[in-house]
Amino acid sequence: MPHPIDLALTASLIGDATRAGMLSRLLEGPARTAGELAREAGISPQTASGHLAKLLEGNLVRVEAQGRHRYYRLASADVARALEALSLLVPTRVATVRVPEPLRFARTCYDHLAGTLGVALAEGLEKRGLLESGEDSYALTPEGTRFVAKWGVDTQTLSQGRRAFARRCLDWSERRAHVGGALGAALAERLFALRWIARRPEGRGVRLTVEGRRGFEKSLGLSWP
Repeated sequence: MPHPIDLALTASLIGDATRAGMLSRLLEGPARTAGELAREAGISPQTASGHLAKLLEGNLVRVEAQGRHRYYRLASADVARALEALSLLVPTRVATVRVPEPLRFARTCYDHLAGTLGVALAEGLEKRGLLESGEDSYALTPEGTRFVAKWGVDTQTLSQGRRAFARRCLDWSERRAHVGGALGAALAERLFALRWIARRPEGRGVRLTVEGRRGFEKSLGLSWP
């Protein structure tokens, strides 16, 4: 268990409205410079640098240098999961107002598929006996392993990695679970590669393509108006 002082320090870093906004932006996926984060937050570059220094010290973000630019991103998938989990504590009436419908339908949750589409994928796999749900994780059935292999997902390689194989990630807008972990990331990567889904120009929004509509309906019987 973390020491109460350490827990309070981390909570204070996230609890500041400006830093929470920065973390929310970084949760959308693409790395951002300090200048971009400053403009989006409506603060000066100096103020943004001060906030980012605190987030770096608290191991909530990391920075990468490319030429003259320094790009910030979340420190790890654990940070992303923590931020998503905290989003579940936001009152439903507030969350409903703030979530645009396209983002509610489909978005990335760090590196896996979330929203209505992500939840439907998880539930579609379960209903067909391809995925089994545990208390906080998923497991593929033998038939499920063969099914995702047809999509180009190598489950043997995924299971040998350090990352949890398949997490039940509670979706903050749907209040139901989607597939996270190594399997969730691999599924999202393949769906992008197959062009069943595509990124929206801004943020972490995802759109369902014509190919995706056909593919989901043919393979899992999933359809949307």
